[in-house]
Amino acid sequence: MSPTTLYRRVAVAEAITWALLLLGMFLKYVTETTEVMVRIGGMIHGAVFLAYCLTTVLVAVDQRWSLKNVVLGLLCAVPPFVTVWFERYAEKRGLLDSRWRLRDEAPSGLLEKLAAWLVRKPLQGLVVGVVAVAVLFAGAMLAGPPV
Repeated sequence: MSPTTLYRRVAVAEAITWALLLLGMFLKYVTETTEVMVRIGGMIHGAVFLAYCLTTVLVAVDQRWSLKNVVLGLLCAVPPFVTVWFERYAEKRGLLDSRWRLRDEAPSGLLEKLAAWLVRKPLQGLVVGVVAVAVLFAGAMLAGPPV
């Protein structure tokens, strides 16, 4: 899967989970019918939010984004649906290539070496990504909701 395709899918998934969470909040606070959708939508959104952030960093390292673009990409996960806008912005600006640079190029530095390993071994990279999201999610659950 290319960086463009991966980033688009994760950005859209993040936006969809925002919609689930907003629907849950509507049902809980406006109609006062149920809060189940907040729990379900919130947990799903939390996991996909983390996946989007990790994907942003991986793609940014591979595609050599500037720090400004990395920060912008990460910040776009906070307001609802803005990840889709950023993905389109990144593609139009040439930030997303159709190939993984680090599959062929020699990595330099620790982050590039890690990113190169992840993109050169996609199945292991997927497993590492899922485990990373699970660990971060578990840490967030242990920390509890924001006060």
